[in-house]
Amino acid sequence: MNREKVIFAFFIVLALTLNFGFFLGEIENLAHHNVFEFFAAIVVSMICTVLKFGDRTHIGALMLATSLVADLQLVVAAMIWGYGAQISVDGVTPEMISSVVSLSGGALLANVVSVILLMVETIVVRR
Repeated sequence: MNREKVIFAFFIVLALTLNFGFFLGEIENLAHHNVFEFFAAIVVSMICTVLKFGDRTHIGALMLATSLVADLQLVVAAMIWGYGAQISVDGVTPEMISSVVSLSGGALLANVVSVILLMVETIVVRR
């Protein structure tokens, strides 16, 4: 078994579970979404992206692309949250939380696609 794939699999599943934990709950209720879990999901997602930079295979490029999509959505969501928490006079509004959770859902989908691609790669390599 390839150690690099095992490490990537660990981090992508960790990113998936952290993102799912943040995503779950009422979309506009700030109490249902933990900011620390959200930022942990960002950090782990970025680690996944770094781990895929050296992969020169076609499926590795697809996994890198899905990791980059997840990173982009999570960073934009963090910018919206930061704007609401630090700059906006109204604070974090339900509309802002809805946008953050929505973008987090897109990143969750990108992470699911990465996990599926990893499973496909594992099955194809074994045969």
